[in-house]
Amino acid sequence: MKDIFKKIVVTILTFEARVLLRRTQPKIIAITGSVGKTSTKDAIYTVLRNHVHARKSEKSFNSDIGVALTVLGLRNAWNNPFHWIKNIIDGALHALFIQDYPKVLILEMGVDRKGDMKRLTSWVKPDVVVLTRLPDVPVHVEYFSSPEEVVEEKMQLVYALKPEGIFIYNHDDAIIAKYLEEVRQQAFGFSRYSQSHFTASQDAVLYDGAKPVGVQFTLTHINQEVHAHVYGSLGVQHAYTYAAASAVGTLFDIPLQTAITELEQHVPPQGRMRLIEGIDDIMLIDDTYNSSPVACEHAVQALSEITTRGRKVAVLGDMLELGQYSVREHERIGEFLASKVDVLVTIGVRARKIAEGALEYGLSEKNIYQYEDVDQALMEVKKIVTKGDVLLCKGSQGVRVEKLVKSLMLNPEKAEELLVRQDAFWIKK
Repeated sequence: MKDIFKKIVVTILTFEARVLLRRTQPKIIAITGSVGKTSTKDAIYTVLRNHVHARKSEKSFNSDIGVALTVLGLRNAWNNPFHWIKNIIDGALHALFIQDYPKVLILEMGVDRKGDMKRLTSWVKPDVVVLTRLPDVPVHVEYFSSPEEVVEEKMQLVYALKPEGIFIYNHDDAIIAKYLEEVRQQAFGFSRYSQSHFTASQDAVLYDGAKPVGVQFTLTHINQEVHAHVYGSLGVQHAYTYAAASAVGTLFDIPLQTAITELEQHVPPQGRMRLIEGIDDIMLIDDTYNSSPVACEHAVQALSEITTRGRKVAVLGDMLELGQYSVREHERIGEFLASKVDVLVTIGVRARKIAEGALEYGLSEKNIYQYEDVDQALMEVKKIVTKGDVLLCKGSQGVRVEKLVKSLMLNPEKAEELLVRQDAFWIKK
């Protein structure tokens, strides 16, 4: 019964959203990829918000229902059927009568299963597509026959570009490069490790005394060069995110320096490499929104590049939805981090393979701790950490590693402001 109700709601809201788009005809900027979608979407909104009437997807609502809600300007009603009925009524009113509609929609669009993107692009025709990255083994591959099928599904969004549309893509991504010949629209690349239209370089960690507080890098476009700073978060992914957002900004005649100035006020999303002060003078790198092999690699690399007074501790939960690639990818992460961290804590059955890989490649057994679930880890990790340690905390959504971060925060009363999944729906789950 619940599934039938959901299908009915999705069908009605999608129809209302189609009517509204047809009536108002906003410019649509659509973002997809296997990592960095939400961060890129939020950064684009930060660049545009003071220059054009824009609306973005809330949080990571990138499914059929999430996109429809964003178009209609409605909130997720979660499990409340009465609120969904209200959404349907409000959606009809918006579709038919709303006047002050955004000129630009910034939509995050993701896929869980084959056919998801094709359904979305049957009614969403973007003016701009931003493609963040297509890794070898993407998250959600469990529900596809191969990683290539995931890539092809995400590429449906690029194929849906309007004839006069613009494609903005990660120039460092070798998989995307294979598809460039198929793109007939104008294309602009952004990059960190190769030369492109928007090239980030010289990224480095920022410190306040001995504590890491953010990152800095240089962004170059044609003959312009600007310096960017990101406070409260770590990782090279910010170089990509800011480069992509600046590229979109130029499409709206926003100069590069202006875009970076806007981004100085940008706050990265919760659970994405956010720096949080911990108990006993430890520092937490909260990357608990989700996890995939490429994102885990980036996070561990960022941890390894920090100068610390204490130890570098990686707290890694299961990476879910990897299907037949799960064992290999967990082992590979263990191999990757063995020489980069001082201590490894794993959470979950799958993450045991991370520990096995790390042990095989040289991390001492006395510095590896394994727990079945986050509740067990909650009781034990406090005994492991010492003053000055930096802890990277990361895992797939279902592992709920943010619970561990909350237990280690210096100011847990700020959890709702700083951490992911702190609303009533998730707290009860």
